[in-house]
Amino acid sequence: MSDTSVQSTEAETSPVRMFGGLAGAAVPPLIFIGVLCWLSIAERASTTSFWVGAAAALIVGLLLARTKRAYAESVIAGLADRTGAVIIVAFIFAGIFGAFMKEGGLVEGLLWLGLETGIQGAAFTAFAFLLAAVFGTGVGTSVGTVTALVPILFPAGVLLGSDPTMVAVAVLAGGALGDNLSPISDTTIASSYTQDATMGAVVRRRLPLALTAGAVSLVTFYAAGGGGEVAAGGSVTAESSPVGLIMLLPFALVIVLALMGRHIFESLTWGTLSALVLALLTGALSGPDIFHVPAERDESTGLVEDAILDVTGPVLLVLFVLGLTRVLADSGVMSWLLAKLQRAAARGVRSAELVIVGVSILFTIPLGANAPAILMLGPTIARPLGQKYDLAPERRANLLDCAVCTVFYMLPWHNAVIVWFGVVVAAAAEYDLDVPSIWSAGLNPYAWALLVVVVVSALTGWNRTYERTA
Repeated sequence: MSDTSVQSTEAETSPVRMFGGLAGAAVPPLIFIGVLCWLSIAERASTTSFWVGAAAALIVGLLLARTKRAYAESVIAGLADRTGAVIIVAFIFAGIFGAFMKEGGLVEGLLWLGLETGIQGAAFTAFAFLLAAVFGTGVGTSVGTVTALVPILFPAGVLLGSDPTMVAVAVLAGGALGDNLSPISDTTIASSYTQDATMGAVVRRRLPLALTAGAVSLVTFYAAGGGGEVAAGGSVTAESSPVGLIMLLPFALVIVLALMGRHIFESLTWGTLSALVLALLTGALSGPDIFHVPAERDESTGLVEDAILDVTGPVLLVLFVLGLTRVLADSGVMSWLLAKLQRAAARGVRSAELVIVGVSILFTIPLGANAPAILMLGPTIARPLGQKYDLAPERRANLLDCAVCTVFYMLPWHNAVIVWFGVVVAAAAEYDLDVPSIWSAGLNPYAWALLVVVVVSALTGWNRTYERTA
């Protein structure tokens, strides 16, 4: 049967039928991706700015739908998807937990640890990578990591003899490792729940992949991160305190609970409560910091409100993408794409894994955010393709997550790189330092190492697991 016949048959038998068949059904996602690319190339990408593209895609889709009621019901079904509900709940409570970790003094504690060791030059660059990785794993966001740590670690590294470009990239790379490894990152949450995988299994099976790439990065930063001059009498005007290290305890609690198989909501709740108690006991936070009745109606009530507002953008984007993805599934586009991939490449478990990795990377390249690529491909490509070859849910989730954490942290139109560069520019201006090029993100050793690791894993079967059959 020809591809044209396949398109025609699938378009007629799908719940949602579009003018132009599958070609018409492909228009809405192309509009969405086009807006994302446009904003990203213009260096104006943000989660909230992506709403316009998603809304426009859904509206155009309705205009192109022959079965408009079925189209509308498909969108609503996507919004009501249980997987999406779990992801949204996890986003909200991960945001609250990350806010308590940051405001509880974790940054200051990690900085104190570094300064007390007296490390300089390349050693400080490697240490900056480790600090960013620990912090990123604890708060679950690479953007939050670079925002919090670049203003401290970049000038400190330059003044302590680190190579300016490499110490800046070290924070970005550490944030990438944290995003890839953290059980509360948006990519981990999205990849786990789109594959019906338990969080503990996903994190355990990801450790060898992420830590291998992390070890390569650490060696790279230690080998190439020096060469600068230590400023005579130079210091960074940032506070540091060993008290903040106590916030590693809630972080460890969330990790342990996740590895024990507890639900992400339960893990985050216990982590948040323990972080709250410790922050209150150490004086890092007071009751009014967390919640108070504002003097004016539009003012914030405190940290919890601010944390939830910070994840409003990703939550709404998740809803838009879920609605759009359900339409793609119900119109037959994703099943047609899956069939093409199966015929063209996925003739065995090795090629199936390579297809999942390759398609994930290709979808990530034009997008300004990596979680949407997982949300689009996870349930429609990775899950059915992986299930065909009995790949375990955690394996499918890790192929997705590792793939979208590679080139995403290299290209200058991606939001993590844009935010990182903006903070580097601001820190350089404050201390009158030279600014590395935004293209230096392409030197990110973690992104390159992880790309090699995930491809080698797919080729050799290293770390591969299969579904358990009764």
